[in-house]
Amino acid sequence: MSERLAVRKTYKLFIGGAFPRSESGRSYAVTDAKGRFVANASQASRKDARDAVTAARKAFPGWSRRTAYNRGQILYRVAEMLEGRRDQFADELRRAGASKSGAAAEVDAAVDRWVWYAGWADKLSAVAGASNPVSGPFFNFSTPEPSGVVAVIAPDSPLLGLVSVVAPVIVSGNTCVAVASEPAPLPSITLAEVLATSDLPGGVVNVLTGRRAEVAPWLASHMDVNGIDLTGATGDLVPDLEGKAAENLKRVLRPADGAWAGDPGTARMTAFLETKTVWHPVGL
Repeated sequence: MSERLAVRKTYKLFIGGAFPRSESGRSYAVTDAKGRFVANASQASRKDARDAVTAARKAFPGWSRRTAYNRGQILYRVAEMLEGRRDQFADELRRAGASKSGAAAEVDAAVDRWVWYAGWADKLSAVAGASNPVSGPFFNFSTPEPSGVVAVIAPDSPLLGLVSVVAPVIVSGNTCVAVASEPAPLPSITLAEVLATSDLPGGVVNVLTGRRAEVAPWLASHMDVNGIDLTGATGDLVPDLEGKAAENLKRVLRPADGAWAGDPGTARMTAFLETKTVWHPVGL
């Protein structure tokens, strides 16, 4: 009896809660650590990047208006579903070159980190906000607010790296367009499948696969993107992205290499927040 033929899968993009193919019709081969074919991944174009920004902008008002407690519940649900697909993620990480123990450890760390950020949803305002002392008959409060649509260039750690840069962006009410790991995109698209089947509204997170050098400049120069995280951008690409981001005064996060892997802290969550200060008279 002949050996069964493998079903070759083409992974799609994740835009607006759906999984479209690239409008260009392009894809590229994804191989394992030994150079063997694993699957095809869609190669995003400029038009795909624009569509992802449109979806993120459409989702922003509803997501930012949700209560912090509800956003925390939704993020925690994502962590539950990540845990439920632990074996699949571990298998994909092993194909990308991780050892058996290393793959399992990365999945566990990704779940734990997602839970960690979920727990911050209803606490961030208390930490980042303040009641300010003023000289006069006024109350003065500063409160954090999300800045809008944030583009994220994810590092090549295909699961933990993506979780580490996406979760802190959306927990505060921002929406996100993420450019996934170029050599190992499959865990990123599997994470998108988790997001699509959780309670996360469509468009809050959008995932593009393909060539960073092709897609990232369009996100950096897009006038409806409010901030960009350059964590996964290579050194020669960073100056160009920073220059394009300056055209509409985007917030730019340029952390040190590998900084995402350490203690999460609050810096990533506050990087894309605005501060609103309100004065209110005390009365006589």
